[in-house]
Amino acid sequence: MIDPELVALLSAVETVEISTRGRSSGRLRRIEIWMYEIDGRYFITGTPGPRDWYANVLAEPILTLHLPGQIDLEATAIPMNDSIVRRAVFTADKTWWYRSQTSVDDLVANSPMVELTFAAH
Repeated sequence: MIDPELVALLSAVETVEISTRGRSSGRLRRIEIWMYEIDGRYFITGTPGPRDWYANVLAEPILTLHLPGQIDLEATAIPMNDSIVRRAVFTADKTWWYRSQTSVDDLVANSPMVELTFAAH
């Protein structure tokens, strides 16, 4: 179980940084990305197309989530392939920007998406 203060922080931030291990180089790669809390679950996604961060987590699903206040959390990135969950994420109010770029059907079919799970803290 995650500490309630961490849950509050995770739910309050959208822009985070993640560090993934490069699938070819093995080096740590750090990027800024959006994370969404939807119904108590945490998702990272993007617009349709290939993304290095996604290829990296497919090869090595453990990443570091960097939160404000210099809080680093280890997370496991689980590819989200369930079309019902994907549609729920892309139709949530929080993810309106993605819908301004393309259709929900395109997002559901072609966008990278992972669900983050966290070790107990």
